[in-house]
Amino acid sequence: MPKIRLVQGLLFSSVVGLLAYRRRSLSRSGLLGAMIAGTTTVGFGGWKWGLSLIFFFVSSSLFSHFRARDKEQLAADKFSKGSRRDIVQVAANGGVATLLALAYGATPETEQRRREALEASYVGSLAAATADTWATELGVLSTHAPRLITTGEQTEPGTSGGVTVMGSTAAATGAAALGLVFWLLGRADRAQRSLPFIALVSGLLGGFFDSWLGATVQATYYCPICKKETEREVHSCGTLTILRRGYPWMNNDTVNFLATFWGALVALALHLCLRRGKR
Repeated sequence: MPKIRLVQGLLFSSVVGLLAYRRRSLSRSGLLGAMIAGTTTVGFGGWKWGLSLIFFFVSSSLFSHFRARDKEQLAADKFSKGSRRDIVQVAANGGVATLLALAYGATPETEQRRREALEASYVGSLAAATADTWATELGVLSTHAPRLITTGEQTEPGTSGGVTVMGSTAAATGAAALGLVFWLLGRADRAQRSLPFIALVSGLLGGFFDSWLGATVQATYYCPICKKETEREVHSCGTLTILRRGYPWMNNDTVNFLATFWGALVALALHLCLRRGKR
């Protein structure tokens, strides 16, 4: 059965990935990364794992293209990369989830408690990725200036660590939706009925952790010509930027990976606490 699912996952992820590539949501390397993640997730996790991964990817891609021109005018020069995701971005957002799918497939069906814990961790990881992406893509369009999560000071749209009510609402909605989709795909299993709640909490905390990292340790550069902050080492104007704060190796992809890992840990902790409460 896993071998059949691996083939099915390869075919399915290839079709979805090629469509995304043609819509300019993925680069060539991003297409390869999506195929690897999709094949692994469906093959070792199953269809509810794979389809929930597709839900994250498709919804995130749709929001990336939503009012794209407005985003370019507001904050395009802030972000280190464009809307076409490469293999590193795919790994940063879905790498933890893919590893959890591998662990799930390697766990015997008789160890039901461990498999349920892995499911919760998977949902938490993807919920954090969904929350962060929805918050970024919709929060940047907020009519109210974002505020730094650390100090509350107003900042420019697209600044790492900036949060808005609109972005936070989008994060909560995306996280809860991811959990609900996974639960419904699992035929609304009563044993896992807490998954939407776990997704909401872990997704929000993962998204806020992402913002906190962005405001404190993520590499932020400064363009001396345009006098603007950016995540790029070379600004959109072509000027070599100057590191203003953070660490050079702590880029947006590293932050996203850590946020999804944190989301998985929070979800696991919630799952274990809720299970103890039922005893």
